[in-house]
Amino acid sequence: MKITFAESCTGGLAAAELVAVPDASKGFDGSFVTYAEKLKTALVGVPAADIEKYGVVSTEVAEKMASGCAERLNCEVGVGITGYAGPTGGTENAPVGTVCFGFYVNGAVKSFTKHFGSIGRNEVRRQSVEFVFATLCDILE
Repeated sequence: MKITFAESCTGGLAAAELVAVPDASKGFDGSFVTYAEKLKTALVGVPAADIEKYGVVSTEVAEKMASGCAERLNCEVGVGITGYAGPTGGTENAPVGTVCFGFYVNGAVKSFTKHFGSIGRNEVRRQSVEFVFATLCDILE
Protein backbone atom coordinates (compact mmCIF):
# COMPACT_ATOMS: atom_id res chain seq x y z
CA MET A 1 0.00 0.00 0.00
CA LYS A 2 1.05 3.60 -0.60
CA ILE A 3 0.39 6.33 1.97
CA THR A 4 0.36 10.10 1.80
CA PHE A 5 -0.42 12.94 4.19
CA ALA A 6 -2.06 16.36 4.00
CA GLU A 7 -0.68 18.10 7.07
CA SER A 8 -1.54 21.49 8.47
CA CYS A 9 -0.64 22.02 12.13
CA THR A 10 1.93 19.21 12.11
CA GLY A 11 3.81 20.90 9.27
CA GLY A 12 5.20 17.72 7.72
CA LEU A 13 6.09 15.99 10.99
CA ALA A 14 4.09 12.84 10.14
CA ALA A 15 5.86 12.48 6.80
CA ALA A 16 9.21 13.10 8.52
CA GLU A 17 8.49 10.34 11.05
CA LEU A 18 7.63 7.94 8.26
CA VAL A 19 10.75 8.64 6.21
CA ALA A 20 12.91 8.14 9.29
CA VAL A 21 12.22 4.42 8.77
CA PRO A 22 14.57 2.63 6.35
CA ASP A 23 12.94 1.68 3.02
CA ALA A 24 10.06 4.11 3.58
CA SER A 25 10.10 4.75 -0.16
CA LYS A 26 8.48 1.35 -0.69
CA GLY A 27 5.21 2.79 0.62
CA PHE A 28 5.68 6.55 0.40
CA ASP A 29 6.20 8.84 -2.59
CA GLY A 30 5.40 12.22 -1.03
CA SER A 31 2.88 14.34 0.81
CA PHE A 32 1.45 17.83 1.21
CA VAL A 33 1.97 20.52 3.83
CA THR A 34 -1.19 22.59 3.49
CA TYR A 35 -0.81 25.11 6.27
CA ALA A 36 -2.88 27.82 4.57
CA GLU A 37 -6.56 27.39 3.76
CA LYS A 38 -5.94 28.28 0.10
CA LEU A 39 -3.49 25.37 -0.19
CA LYS A 40 -5.98 22.94 1.32
CA THR A 41 -8.25 23.94 -1.56
CA ALA A 42 -5.65 24.21 -4.34
CA LEU A 43 -3.47 21.19 -3.54
CA VAL A 44 -5.79 18.58 -2.04
CA GLY A 45 -9.19 19.75 -3.20
CA VAL A 46 -10.94 20.76 0.01
CA PRO A 47 -13.91 22.86 -1.16
CA ALA A 48 -13.66 26.43 0.13
CA ALA A 49 -17.36 26.16 0.96
CA ASP A 50 -16.60 23.31 3.38
CA ILE A 51 -13.94 25.37 5.13
CA GLU A 52 -16.43 28.24 5.41
CA LYS A 53 -19.30 26.00 6.59
CA TYR A 54 -17.48 23.70 9.03
CA GLY A 55 -14.33 25.63 9.91
CA VAL A 56 -10.78 24.82 8.91
CA VAL A 57 -10.37 22.70 12.05
CA SER A 58 -13.17 20.18 11.60
CA THR A 59 -13.57 16.50 10.88
CA GLU A 60 -15.24 17.38 7.58
CA VAL A 61 -12.15 19.27 6.38
CA ALA A 62 -9.78 16.59 7.74
CA GLU A 63 -11.70 13.92 5.81
CA LYS A 64 -11.50 15.95 2.58
CA MET A 65 -7.78 16.48 3.16
CA ALA A 66 -7.29 12.72 3.61
CA SER A 67 -9.26 11.67 0.55
CA GLY A 68 -7.89 14.52 -1.56
CA CYS A 69 -4.23 13.77 -0.93
CA ALA A 70 -4.76 10.05 -1.53
CA GLU A 71 -6.57 10.68 -4.79
CA ARG A 72 -4.00 13.16 -6.05
CA LEU A 73 -1.06 10.83 -5.44
CA ASN A 74 -2.95 7.63 -6.27
CA CYS A 75 -2.46 6.14 -2.81
CA GLU A 76 -4.57 3.60 -0.95
CA VAL A 77 -4.07 5.48 2.33
CA GLY A 78 -4.38 9.22 2.97
CA VAL A 79 -4.23 11.08 6.27
CA GLY A 80 -5.48 14.63 6.84
CA ILE A 81 -4.41 16.59 9.91
CA THR A 82 -5.73 20.05 10.79
CA GLY A 83 -5.72 21.79 14.14
CA TYR A 84 -4.76 24.60 16.45
CA ALA A 85 -1.40 23.76 17.99
CA GLY A 86 -1.20 27.13 19.75
CA PRO A 87 -0.28 29.15 21.57
CA THR A 88 -2.71 31.35 19.64
CA GLY A 89 -5.67 30.55 17.43
CA GLY A 90 -8.57 28.40 18.38
CA THR A 91 -12.26 29.08 18.60
CA GLU A 92 -14.98 28.45 21.15
CA ASN A 93 -15.78 25.11 19.49
CA ALA A 94 -12.16 24.23 18.70
CA PRO A 95 -9.87 25.71 21.34
CA VAL A 96 -6.07 25.62 21.21
CA GLY A 97 -4.93 22.01 21.34
CA THR A 98 -7.81 20.73 19.17
CA VAL A 99 -6.73 18.60 16.22
CA CYS A 100 -8.97 16.87 13.67
CA PHE A 101 -7.82 13.81 11.76
CA GLY A 102 -9.13 12.17 8.63
CA PHE A 103 -8.11 8.67 7.54
CA TYR A 104 -8.83 7.46 4.01
CA VAL A 105 -8.20 3.75 3.38
CA ASN A 106 -9.24 2.18 0.08
CA GLY A 107 -12.17 4.54 -0.31
CA ALA A 108 -13.45 4.39 3.28
CA VAL A 109 -13.06 7.49 5.44
CA LYS A 110 -12.94 7.79 9.23
CA SER A 111 -12.37 10.89 11.30
CA PHE A 112 -11.49 11.76 14.86
CA THR A 113 -11.07 14.87 16.97
CA LYS A 114 -8.57 15.03 19.81
CA HIS A 115 -8.39 17.76 22.44
CA PHE A 116 -4.81 17.81 23.66
CA GLY A 117 -5.25 21.04 25.64
CA SER A 118 -2.75 23.85 26.06
CA ILE A 119 0.27 21.57 26.38
CA GLY A 120 2.49 23.61 24.08
CA ARG A 121 2.72 23.86 20.33
CA ASN A 122 5.36 21.22 19.73
CA GLU A 123 3.79 18.78 22.17
CA VAL A 124 0.44 19.06 20.36
CA ARG A 125 2.26 18.36 17.10
CA ARG A 126 4.17 15.40 18.57
CA GLN A 127 1.10 13.83 20.17
CA SER A 128 -0.86 14.35 16.96
CA VAL A 129 1.69 12.34 15.00
CA GLU A 130 1.70 9.61 17.67
CA PHE A 131 -2.09 9.46 17.36
CA VAL A 132 -1.86 9.20 13.57
CA PHE A 133 0.45 6.19 13.61
CA ALA A 134 -1.37 4.44 16.45
CA THR A 135 -4.68 4.93 14.64
CA LEU A 136 -3.25 3.74 11.34
CA CYS A 137 -2.07 0.56 13.09
CA ASP A 138 -5.61 -0.02 14.39
CA ILE A 139 -7.31 0.74 11.07
CA LEU A 140 -4.93 -1.31 8.95
CA GLU A 141 -4.76 -4.27 11.35
